[in-house]
Amino acid sequence: MISHIKSYLNSYTDAATLAFYRLVFGFMMLMGLVRFASYGWIDKFYIQPKFHFTYYGFSWVKPFGIYTYALFIICAIAALCMAIGYKYRFAAITFFLSFTYIELMDKTTYLNHYYFISIVSFVMIFLPASANFSVDAYKNPQRNFSQIPRWTVDILKLLLAIVYFYAGLAKLNSDWLLNAMPLKIWLSGHADLPLIGPLMLKNWVHFAFSWFGALYDLFIVFLLINKRTRLIGFGFVLIFHLLTSLLFPIGMFPYIMIASSLIFFSSSFHKKCLAIITKAFRLPKIAVESTKNYIPRRVGLYKLSLSVLTVFLFIQLVFPFRYLLYPGELFWTEEGFRFSWRVMLMEKAGYAQFVVTDSETGKSIHVNNEEFLTRFQEKQMSFQPDFILEYAHFLHDYYEAKGMNNPKVYTECYVALNGRLSRPYIDSKINLADKNESFKHKDWILPFNETIWGL
Repeated sequence: MISHIKSYLNSYTDAATLAFYRLVFGFMMLMGLVRFASYGWIDKFYIQPKFHFTYYGFSWVKPFGIYTYALFIICAIAALCMAIGYKYRFAAITFFLSFTYIELMDKTTYLNHYYFISIVSFVMIFLPASANFSVDAYKNPQRNFSQIPRWTVDILKLLLAIVYFYAGLAKLNSDWLLNAMPLKIWLSGHADLPLIGPLMLKNWVHFAFSWFGALYDLFIVFLLINKRTRLIGFGFVLIFHLLTSLLFPIGMFPYIMIASSLIFFSSSFHKKCLAIITKAFRLPKIAVESTKNYIPRRVGLYKLSLSVLTVFLFIQLVFPFRYLLYPGELFWTEEGFRFSWRVMLMEKAGYAQFVVTDSETGKSIHVNNEEFLTRFQEKQMSFQPDFILEYAHFLHDYYEAKGMNNPKVYTECYVALNGRLSRPYIDSKINLADKNESFKHKDWILPFNETIWGL
Protein backbone atom coordinates (compact mmCIF):
# COMPACT_ATOMS: atom_id res chain seq x y z
CA MET A 1 0.00 0.00 0.00
CA ILE A 2 2.74 2.44 1.00
CA SER A 3 4.76 1.54 -2.06
CA HIS A 4 1.76 2.30 -4.29
CA ILE A 5 1.32 5.69 -2.61
CA LYS A 6 5.02 6.51 -3.07
CA SER A 7 4.86 5.40 -6.69
CA TYR A 8 1.84 7.61 -7.30
CA LEU A 9 3.40 10.64 -5.59
CA ASN A 10 6.50 10.21 -7.75
CA SER A 11 4.55 9.94 -11.01
CA TYR A 12 4.33 12.87 -13.43
CA THR A 13 1.89 14.42 -15.86
CA ASP A 14 2.05 17.22 -18.42
CA ALA A 15 2.29 20.70 -16.88
CA ALA A 16 0.00 22.13 -19.56
CA THR A 17 -3.12 20.94 -17.72
CA LEU A 18 -2.38 22.86 -14.53
CA ALA A 19 -1.11 25.87 -16.49
CA PHE A 20 -4.35 26.02 -18.47
CA TYR A 21 -6.45 25.66 -15.32
CA ARG A 22 -4.48 28.46 -13.63
CA LEU A 23 -5.00 30.72 -16.64
CA VAL A 24 -8.75 30.05 -16.87
CA PHE A 25 -9.34 30.18 -13.12
CA GLY A 26 -7.46 33.46 -12.71
CA PHE A 27 -9.21 35.24 -15.56
CA MET A 28 -12.65 34.00 -14.48
CA MET A 29 -11.99 35.32 -10.98
CA LEU A 30 -10.98 38.65 -12.47
CA MET A 31 -14.15 38.76 -14.57
CA GLY A 32 -16.26 37.85 -11.56
CA LEU A 33 -14.80 40.63 -9.44
CA VAL A 34 -15.23 43.20 -12.23
CA ARG A 35 -18.83 42.05 -12.69
CA PHE A 36 -19.50 42.32 -8.96
CA ALA A 37 -18.17 45.87 -8.88
CA SER A 38 -19.94 46.92 -12.10
CA TYR A 39 -23.34 46.03 -10.60
CA GLY A 40 -22.67 48.30 -7.63
CA TRP A 41 -22.72 45.38 -5.23
CA ILE A 42 -19.64 46.47 -3.27
CA ASP A 43 -21.54 49.53 -2.10
CA LYS A 44 -24.88 47.70 -1.78
CA PHE A 45 -23.68 44.73 0.27
CA TYR A 46 -20.66 46.03 2.17
CA ILE A 47 -20.78 49.81 2.51
CA GLN A 48 -24.44 50.81 2.73
CA PRO A 49 -25.60 48.34 5.44
CA LYS A 50 -25.45 49.61 9.02
CA PHE A 51 -24.99 46.09 10.34
CA HIS A 52 -23.20 43.03 8.98
CA PHE A 53 -23.92 39.40 9.82
CA THR A 54 -20.68 37.59 10.64
CA TYR A 55 -19.56 33.97 10.81
CA TYR A 56 -19.03 32.45 14.23
CA GLY A 57 -15.40 33.09 15.22
CA PHE A 58 -14.95 35.75 12.53
CA SER A 59 -16.81 38.70 14.04
CA TRP A 60 -13.59 40.70 13.67
CA VAL A 61 -13.86 40.53 9.87
CA LYS A 62 -15.52 43.79 8.84
CA PRO A 63 -15.74 45.96 5.72
CA PHE A 64 -13.43 48.98 5.57
CA GLY A 65 -16.02 51.53 4.55
CA ILE A 66 -15.06 53.25 1.31
CA TYR A 67 -11.69 51.47 1.46
CA THR A 68 -13.50 48.19 0.79
CA TYR A 69 -13.05 49.08 -2.87
CA ALA A 70 -9.28 48.84 -2.32
CA LEU A 71 -9.70 45.28 -1.05
CA PHE A 72 -11.53 44.31 -4.25
CA ILE A 73 -8.85 45.99 -6.36
CA ILE A 74 -6.12 44.04 -4.55
CA CYS A 75 -8.08 40.83 -5.08
CA ALA A 76 -8.56 41.59 -8.79
CA ILE A 77 -4.87 42.36 -9.31
CA ALA A 78 -3.96 39.12 -7.53
CA ALA A 79 -6.36 37.20 -9.79
CA LEU A 80 -4.72 38.73 -12.88
CA CYS A 81 -1.24 37.88 -11.61
CA MET A 82 -2.36 34.32 -10.90
CA ALA A 83 -3.75 34.01 -14.40
CA ILE A 84 -0.55 35.10 -16.13
CA GLY A 85 1.67 33.42 -13.56
CA TYR A 86 3.50 36.51 -12.38
CA LYS A 87 4.92 36.27 -8.84
CA TYR A 88 2.55 33.34 -8.70
CA ARG A 89 2.98 32.15 -5.12
CA PHE A 90 2.56 35.62 -3.67
CA ALA A 91 -0.38 36.28 -5.98
CA ALA A 92 -2.10 33.02 -4.98
CA ILE A 93 -1.70 33.76 -1.27
CA THR A 94 -2.94 37.33 -1.75
CA PHE A 95 -5.95 36.19 -3.77
CA PHE A 96 -6.92 33.51 -1.26
CA LEU A 97 -6.66 35.88 1.71
CA SER A 98 -8.40 38.83 0.06
CA PHE A 99 -11.20 36.77 -1.53
CA THR A 100 -11.84 34.81 1.66
CA TYR A 101 -11.89 38.05 3.65
CA ILE A 102 -14.51 39.40 1.23
CA GLU A 103 -16.51 36.19 1.67
CA LEU A 104 -16.36 36.47 5.46
CA MET A 105 -17.38 40.15 5.70
CA ASP A 106 -21.10 39.38 5.62
CA LYS A 107 -22.59 35.89 5.58
CA THR A 108 -25.76 37.32 4.04
CA THR A 109 -24.00 36.91 0.68
CA TYR A 110 -23.00 33.27 1.31
CA LEU A 111 -23.00 31.11 -1.81
CA ASN A 112 -21.57 27.64 -2.32
CA HIS A 113 -19.44 28.79 -5.22
CA TYR A 114 -17.74 31.47 -3.10
CA TYR A 115 -16.69 28.70 -0.75
CA PHE A 116 -15.54 26.62 -3.72
CA ILE A 117 -13.36 29.48 -4.94
CA SER A 118 -11.81 29.87 -1.50
CA ILE A 119 -10.87 26.20 -1.14
CA VAL A 120 -9.53 25.96 -4.70
CA SER A 121 -7.45 29.12 -4.29
CA PHE A 122 -6.09 27.76 -0.99
CA VAL A 123 -5.00 24.52 -2.65
CA MET A 124 -3.45 26.38 -5.57
CA ILE A 125 -1.06 28.14 -3.19
CA PHE A 126 0.75 24.80 -2.84
CA LEU A 127 0.71 23.76 -6.51
CA PRO A 128 3.42 24.42 -9.13
CA ALA A 129 0.85 26.13 -11.35
CA SER A 130 3.39 28.58 -12.77
CA ALA A 131 5.83 25.86 -13.83
CA ASN A 132 4.76 26.32 -17.44
CA PHE A 133 3.17 28.97 -19.67
CA SER A 134 3.72 31.77 -17.15
CA VAL A 135 5.58 35.02 -16.78
CA ASP A 136 7.61 33.42 -13.99
CA ALA A 137 8.69 30.55 -16.26
CA TYR A 138 9.52 32.98 -19.07
CA LYS A 139 11.65 35.18 -16.82
CA ASN A 140 13.43 32.21 -15.28
CA PRO A 141 13.80 29.39 -17.84
CA GLN A 142 15.40 27.24 -15.13
CA ARG A 143 11.99 27.07 -13.46
CA ASN A 144 10.16 26.19 -16.69
CA PHE A 145 9.00 22.56 -16.51
CA SER A 146 7.05 20.34 -18.89
CA GLN A 147 6.19 17.66 -16.32
CA ILE A 148 4.76 18.14 -12.84
CA PRO A 149 3.68 15.66 -10.13
CA ARG A 150 0.43 13.96 -11.12
CA TRP A 151 -1.19 14.63 -7.76
CA THR A 152 -1.07 18.40 -8.33
CA VAL A 153 -3.68 18.01 -11.07
CA ASP A 154 -5.62 15.16 -9.47
CA ILE A 155 -6.25 17.14 -6.29
CA LEU A 156 -8.23 19.71 -8.27
CA LYS A 157 -10.19 16.93 -9.94
CA LEU A 158 -10.94 15.51 -6.49
CA LEU A 159 -12.24 18.86 -5.24
CA LEU A 160 -14.61 19.04 -8.21
CA ALA A 161 -15.68 15.45 -7.58
CA ILE A 162 -16.51 16.28 -3.96
CA VAL A 163 -18.62 19.26 -5.00
CA TYR A 164 -20.61 17.29 -7.55
CA PHE A 165 -20.98 13.98 -5.72
CA TYR A 166 -21.88 15.52 -2.37
CA ALA A 167 -24.40 17.78 -4.10
CA GLY A 168 -25.90 14.65 -5.64
CA LEU A 169 -26.08 12.85 -2.30
CA ALA A 170 -27.83 15.87 -0.79
CA LYS A 171 -30.50 15.67 -3.49
CA LEU A 172 -31.44 12.15 -2.44
CA ASN A 173 -34.20 13.40 -0.18
CA SER A 174 -37.97 13.07 -0.28
CA ASP A 175 -38.66 16.75 -0.97
CA TRP A 176 -36.40 16.75 -4.04
CA LEU A 177 -37.22 13.35 -5.53
CA LEU A 178 -40.82 12.71 -4.46
CA ASN A 179 -42.22 16.26 -4.39
CA ALA A 180 -39.95 18.01 -6.92
CA MET A 181 -39.38 20.70 -4.31
CA PRO A 182 -38.22 23.41 -4.49
CA LEU A 183 -37.87 23.24 -8.29
CA LYS A 184 -41.66 23.12 -8.65
CA ILE A 185 -41.80 26.60 -7.11
CA TRP A 186 -38.85 28.05 -8.96
CA LEU A 187 -39.57 26.66 -12.43
CA SER A 188 -43.20 27.81 -12.28
CA GLY A 189 -41.88 31.34 -11.98
CA HIS A 190 -40.37 31.12 -15.48
CA ALA A 191 -43.59 30.57 -17.42
CA ASP A 192 -42.91 33.79 -19.35
CA LEU A 193 -39.77 32.47 -21.04
CA PRO A 194 -40.00 32.22 -24.83
CA LEU A 195 -40.55 28.73 -26.29
CA ILE A 196 -39.91 26.75 -23.09
CA GLY A 197 -42.05 28.93 -20.79
CA PRO A 198 -45.26 26.83 -20.94
CA LEU A 199 -43.24 23.72 -20.10
CA MET A 200 -42.17 25.29 -16.82
CA LEU A 201 -45.72 24.81 -15.52
CA LYS A 202 -45.82 21.07 -16.28
CA ASN A 203 -45.58 18.75 -13.28
CA TRP A 204 -43.58 16.15 -15.22
CA VAL A 205 -41.01 18.81 -16.13
CA HIS A 206 -40.51 19.63 -12.46
CA PHE A 207 -39.82 15.98 -11.69
CA ALA A 208 -37.64 15.55 -14.78
CA PHE A 209 -35.46 18.49 -13.71
CA SER A 210 -35.23 17.18 -10.15
CA TRP A 211 -34.24 13.66 -11.11
CA PHE A 212 -31.88 14.80 -13.85
CA GLY A 213 -30.20 17.18 -11.39
CA ALA A 214 -29.62 14.40 -8.87
CA LEU A 215 -28.34 11.92 -11.45
CA TYR A 216 -26.15 14.57 -13.07
CA ASP A 217 -24.41 15.47 -9.81
CA LEU A 218 -23.93 11.83 -8.80
CA PHE A 219 -22.48 10.54 -12.07
CA ILE A 220 -21.01 13.45 -14.06
CA VAL A 221 -17.50 13.04 -12.68
CA PHE A 222 -17.46 9.37 -13.68
CA LEU A 223 -18.40 10.36 -17.23
CA LEU A 224 -15.66 13.01 -17.32
CA ILE A 225 -12.97 10.70 -15.96
CA ASN A 226 -13.59 8.03 -18.58
CA LYS A 227 -12.02 8.92 -21.93
CA ARG A 228 -14.76 7.12 -23.86
CA THR A 229 -17.59 9.06 -22.21
CA ARG A 230 -15.80 12.38 -21.65
CA LEU A 231 -17.35 14.27 -24.56
CA ILE A 232 -20.82 13.01 -23.63
CA GLY A 233 -20.17 14.07 -20.05
CA PHE A 234 -19.00 17.51 -21.10
CA GLY A 235 -22.12 17.84 -23.23
CA PHE A 236 -24.17 17.23 -20.10
CA VAL A 237 -22.01 19.81 -18.27
CA LEU A 238 -22.86 22.40 -20.92
CA ILE A 239 -26.58 21.59 -20.94
CA PHE A 240 -26.88 21.50 -17.17
CA HIS A 241 -24.98 24.67 -16.37
CA LEU A 242 -26.31 26.74 -19.26
CA LEU A 243 -29.85 25.81 -18.18
CA THR A 244 -29.13 26.75 -14.56
CA SER A 245 -27.62 30.02 -15.77
CA LEU A 246 -30.80 30.76 -17.74
CA LEU A 247 -33.24 29.80 -14.99
CA PHE A 248 -31.52 30.84 -11.77
CA PRO A 249 -29.66 34.00 -10.65
CA ILE A 250 -26.41 32.29 -9.59
CA GLY A 251 -23.96 34.58 -11.35
CA MET A 252 -20.64 33.18 -12.56
CA PHE A 253 -20.99 29.77 -10.94
CA PRO A 254 -22.24 27.85 -14.04
CA TYR A 255 -19.39 29.20 -16.14
CA ILE A 256 -16.81 28.50 -13.43
CA MET A 257 -17.98 24.89 -13.29
CA ILE A 258 -17.97 24.55 -17.09
CA ALA A 259 -14.41 25.88 -17.27
CA SER A 260 -13.27 23.80 -14.29
CA SER A 261 -14.63 20.63 -15.91
CA LEU A 262 -12.08 21.02 -18.69
CA ILE A 263 -9.40 19.82 -16.28
CA PHE A 264 -10.65 16.26 -16.91
CA PHE A 265 -9.63 16.50 -20.57
CA SER A 266 -6.30 15.08 -21.72
CA SER A 267 -3.11 17.09 -21.51
CA SER A 268 -2.94 17.13 -25.33
CA PHE A 269 -6.17 19.17 -25.33
CA HIS A 270 -4.69 21.69 -22.89
CA LYS A 271 -1.44 21.89 -24.88
CA LYS A 272 -3.44 22.68 -28.01
CA CYS A 273 -5.35 25.39 -26.15
CA LEU A 274 -2.11 26.95 -24.90
CA ALA A 275 -0.63 26.76 -28.41
CA ILE A 276 -3.66 28.59 -29.81
CA ILE A 277 -3.33 31.28 -27.12
CA THR A 278 0.41 31.56 -27.84
CA LYS A 279 -0.23 32.07 -31.54
CA ALA A 280 -3.20 34.41 -31.07
CA PHE A 281 -1.32 36.73 -28.72
CA ARG A 282 2.10 36.18 -30.32
CA LEU A 283 3.65 35.00 -27.08
CA PRO A 284 7.25 33.73 -26.91
CA LYS A 285 7.34 29.96 -27.44
CA ILE A 286 9.71 29.60 -24.50
CA ALA A 287 6.64 30.16 -22.34
CA VAL A 288 5.43 26.66 -23.22
CA GLU A 289 8.51 24.77 -24.45
CA SER A 290 10.37 22.66 -21.91
CA THR A 291 11.60 19.10 -21.49
CA LYS A 292 12.28 19.05 -17.74
CA ASN A 293 10.50 17.41 -14.82
CA TYR A 294 9.45 19.62 -11.93
CA ILE A 295 11.91 19.71 -9.06
CA PRO A 296 10.81 21.43 -5.82
CA ARG A 297 13.18 24.09 -4.57
CA ARG A 298 12.86 22.99 -0.96
CA VAL A 299 12.14 19.30 -0.43
CA GLY A 300 11.14 19.81 3.21
CA LEU A 301 8.61 22.48 2.30
CA TYR A 302 7.29 20.28 -0.51
CA LYS A 303 6.69 17.40 1.93
CA LEU A 304 5.03 19.80 4.36
CA SER A 305 2.70 20.96 1.58
CA LEU A 306 1.71 17.36 0.93
CA SER A 307 0.91 16.88 4.62
CA VAL A 308 -1.13 20.10 4.81
CA LEU A 309 -3.15 19.22 1.71
CA THR A 310 -3.76 15.66 2.95
CA VAL A 311 -5.27 17.01 6.17
CA PHE A 312 -7.19 19.61 4.18
CA LEU A 313 -8.70 16.97 1.89
CA PHE A 314 -9.70 14.83 4.86
CA ILE A 315 -11.53 17.83 6.33
CA GLN A 316 -13.29 18.45 3.02
CA LEU A 317 -14.44 14.84 2.93
CA VAL A 318 -15.87 14.70 6.47
CA PHE A 319 -16.92 18.29 7.22
CA PRO A 320 -20.13 18.17 5.10
CA PHE A 321 -21.43 15.37 7.36
CA ARG A 322 -21.24 17.39 10.59
CA TYR A 323 -25.02 17.84 10.39
CA LEU A 324 -25.32 14.28 11.73
CA LEU A 325 -24.19 15.61 15.11
CA TYR A 326 -27.34 17.74 15.43
CA PRO A 327 -30.91 16.68 16.22
CA GLY A 328 -33.89 17.85 14.20
CA GLU A 329 -34.53 18.37 10.49
CA LEU A 330 -31.49 19.85 8.74
CA PHE A 331 -33.50 21.96 6.28
CA TRP A 332 -35.37 23.47 9.22
CA THR A 333 -32.56 24.15 11.69
CA GLU A 334 -29.79 24.61 9.07
CA GLU A 335 -27.26 23.41 11.65
CA GLY A 336 -24.46 22.02 9.52
CA PHE A 337 -26.08 23.13 6.27
CA ARG A 338 -23.50 25.62 4.97
CA PHE A 339 -20.16 24.51 3.48
CA SER A 340 -21.57 21.06 2.68
CA TRP A 341 -22.44 21.40 -1.03
CA ARG A 342 -26.19 21.40 -0.43
CA VAL A 343 -26.95 23.39 -3.54
CA MET A 344 -30.40 24.89 -4.20
CA LEU A 345 -32.30 22.44 -2.01
CA MET A 346 -34.59 24.81 -0.15
CA GLU A 347 -37.11 27.56 -0.68
CA LYS A 348 -37.55 29.22 2.68
CA ALA A 349 -39.41 32.39 3.50
CA GLY A 350 -39.76 33.89 6.94
CA TYR A 351 -41.20 36.69 9.01
CA ALA A 352 -39.52 37.88 12.21
CA GLN A 353 -40.88 40.59 14.51
CA PHE A 354 -38.60 41.53 17.40
CA VAL A 355 -39.65 42.97 20.75
CA VAL A 356 -37.10 44.55 23.08
CA THR A 357 -38.10 44.87 26.74
CA ASP A 358 -36.48 46.86 29.55
CA SER A 359 -35.73 44.39 32.39
CA GLU A 360 -36.54 46.92 35.11
CA THR A 361 -39.42 49.00 33.78
CA GLY A 362 -40.99 46.34 31.56
CA LYS A 363 -41.34 48.89 28.78
CA SER A 364 -41.26 47.23 25.35
CA ILE A 365 -40.37 48.40 21.85
CA HIS A 366 -41.41 46.69 18.63
CA VAL A 367 -38.40 46.86 16.34
CA ASN A 368 -38.64 48.15 12.79
CA ASN A 369 -36.09 45.89 11.08
CA GLU A 370 -35.77 48.28 8.15
CA GLU A 371 -34.13 50.76 10.52
CA PHE A 372 -31.10 48.47 10.83
CA LEU A 373 -31.16 45.98 7.96
CA THR A 374 -31.38 46.13 4.19
CA ARG A 375 -34.26 44.24 2.59
CA PHE A 376 -31.91 41.48 1.50
CA GLN A 377 -30.44 41.15 5.00
CA GLU A 378 -33.89 41.06 6.57
CA LYS A 379 -35.01 38.36 4.14
CA GLN A 380 -32.01 36.16 4.96
CA MET A 381 -32.25 36.83 8.68
CA SER A 382 -35.91 35.87 8.94
CA PHE A 383 -35.37 32.12 8.39
CA GLN A 384 -31.81 31.41 9.58
CA PRO A 385 -31.36 30.87 13.33
CA ASP A 386 -27.76 32.07 13.62
CA PHE A 387 -28.75 35.30 11.84
CA ILE A 388 -31.69 35.73 14.22
CA LEU A 389 -29.45 35.23 17.27
CA GLU A 390 -26.77 37.64 16.09
CA TYR A 391 -29.36 40.28 15.25
CA ALA A 392 -30.96 39.83 18.70
CA HIS A 393 -27.58 40.50 20.34
CA PHE A 394 -27.13 43.57 18.17
CA LEU A 395 -30.54 44.87 19.28
CA HIS A 396 -29.66 44.20 22.92
CA ASP A 397 -26.44 46.22 22.64
CA TYR A 398 -28.10 48.98 20.63
CA TYR A 399 -30.97 49.58 23.03
CA GLU A 400 -28.73 49.18 26.07
CA ALA A 401 -26.60 52.01 24.69
CA LYS A 402 -29.83 54.00 24.32
CA GLY A 403 -30.47 53.71 28.06
CA MET A 404 -32.49 50.50 28.48
CA ASN A 405 -31.64 48.34 31.47
CA ASN A 406 -30.36 44.92 30.38
CA PRO A 407 -32.79 44.66 27.45
CA LYS A 408 -34.51 41.36 26.80
CA VAL A 409 -35.01 40.42 23.15
CA TYR A 410 -37.86 38.20 21.96
CA THR A 411 -39.06 37.34 18.49
CA GLU A 412 -42.25 36.15 16.86
CA CYS A 413 -40.92 34.23 13.90
CA TYR A 414 -42.70 32.16 11.27
CA VAL A 415 -41.08 30.20 8.44
CA ALA A 416 -42.38 28.36 5.37
CA LEU A 417 -40.22 25.58 3.92
CA ASN A 418 -40.49 24.13 0.40
CA GLY A 419 -44.13 25.04 -0.21
CA ARG A 420 -45.42 24.10 3.25
CA LEU A 421 -47.59 26.46 5.25
CA SER A 422 -45.78 28.93 7.46
CA ARG A 423 -45.31 27.77 11.05
CA PRO A 424 -43.68 29.09 14.27
CA TYR A 425 -39.90 28.90 14.08
CA ILE A 426 -38.40 30.38 17.26
CA ASP A 427 -39.64 29.97 20.84
CA SER A 428 -41.17 33.40 21.47
CA LYS A 429 -40.71 33.02 25.26
CA ILE A 430 -36.94 32.76 25.04
CA ASN A 431 -34.84 35.85 25.72
CA LEU A 432 -32.39 35.56 22.83
CA ALA A 433 -30.06 38.08 24.47
CA ASP A 434 -29.27 35.37 27.05
CA LYS A 435 -28.32 32.84 24.37
CA ASN A 436 -24.78 32.76 23.03
CA GLU A 437 -23.63 31.52 19.67
CA SER A 438 -21.76 28.20 19.72
CA PHE A 439 -21.47 24.93 17.85
CA LYS A 440 -24.08 23.41 20.15
CA HIS A 441 -27.63 22.68 19.08
CA LYS A 442 -29.94 25.70 19.32
CA ASP A 443 -32.69 24.29 21.53
CA TRP A 444 -34.80 27.45 21.12
CA ILE A 445 -35.64 26.48 17.53
CA LEU A 446 -39.13 25.00 17.57
CA PRO A 447 -39.47 21.43 16.21
CA PHE A 448 -40.41 20.85 12.59
CA ASN A 449 -42.66 17.85 13.37
CA GLU A 450 -42.21 16.38 9.91
CA THR A 451 -39.57 14.15 8.38
CA ILE A 452 -37.78 14.89 5.13
CA TRP A 453 -36.26 11.53 4.29
CA GLY A 454 -32.78 11.42 2.83
CA LEU A 455 -29.09 12.07 3.40
